[in-house]
Amino acid sequence: MPSPLAYADIKTAADRIAGHVRPVTVAHADPGAEPYTLHLALELMQHTGSFKARGAQNFLLAHREEGTLPAAGVTIASGGNAGLACAWAALRQGVRATVFLPTTAPKVKADKLVGYGADVRLVGTEYAEALAACEAFAAETGALASHAYDHPLIAAGAGTLLDEIHDRIPDLDTVVVSVGGGGLFAGVATAARHHGIRTVAVEPENSRALDAALRAGHPVDVTVDSVAADSLGARRASATALVAAQQDGVRTVLVTDAEISRARRALWDDRRLAVEHAAATALAALTVPDAQGATDHGYRPAPGEKVCVVLCGANTDPTDLAHTTETA
Repeated sequence: MPSPLAYADIKTAADRIAGHVRPVTVAHADPGAEPYTLHLALELMQHTGSFKARGAQNFLLAHREEGTLPAAGVTIASGGNAGLACAWAALRQGVRATVFLPTTAPKVKADKLVGYGADVRLVGTEYAEALAACEAFAAETGALASHAYDHPLIAAGAGTLLDEIHDRIPDLDTVVVSVGGGGLFAGVATAARHHGIRTVAVEPENSRALDAALRAGHPVDVTVDSVAADSLGARRASATALVAAQQDGVRTVLVTDAEISRARRALWDDRRLAVEHAAATALAALTVPDAQGATDHGYRPAPGEKVCVVLCGANTDPTDLAHTTETA
């Protein structure tokens, strides 16, 4: 089991990427019938359309500092967002990026990758297959292998988001974040614990790598079958994420695909925010009817609780929001 991610790693990352990423915008949600206070962290407005830009910049800048960026460039396997961030950061650093995607990756993400000048290679139907091809490519060419979530520099970069949220909401009680492989969660939970903030980690019921790892006591492979699989489709959570989830102040919950789709639709209908299903997954935890106490399905804040939901990405085709009605 790896050493836990340290808050010092996140502070180092924050200093390193300052001026290279967009500070997060935090919006106070309109008061409603709920007895708690809700804020939305609009990380969908980040470079490349997701939080992944933070970790990608931290990863490449750290290697630049160490003089370990090879002539062969950088390579990564991704469901789309990590590849976009890696390609964007590589372009900023003047190095080549080779990105491996499953054939199921949304066209909007693949097309955007080409726009960043990446060499895009489609392999298999799941992230794990693209990852195997990426690892073989790195071994053959000497390219620097990045990772979509399972690397301390990537997780530390993601964790810088929580410090920015805390700066804007110093009395925050709870941050709610969606989980795939666990890079964002590990970084956010580490910083949140430093500030005494609870972390609620939300997974789709049919893509629950972190939940399975917690139950087994170690990372295990799971099946992936969710509407949010293009971003939350990791078969296995990182060991770093598991360590973070086992700490005090962390709650893990599940939501259904129907609840994710309803939350995504509500963000469009009520706020005109077009987010991908992964972003809606976090909000869905608060919309589960009658989520109470120790249940692992959804999260019900206490009266007066100050909650911030991370809307982590917007790399989606919005036409289904504008022209069709998703059904539960």
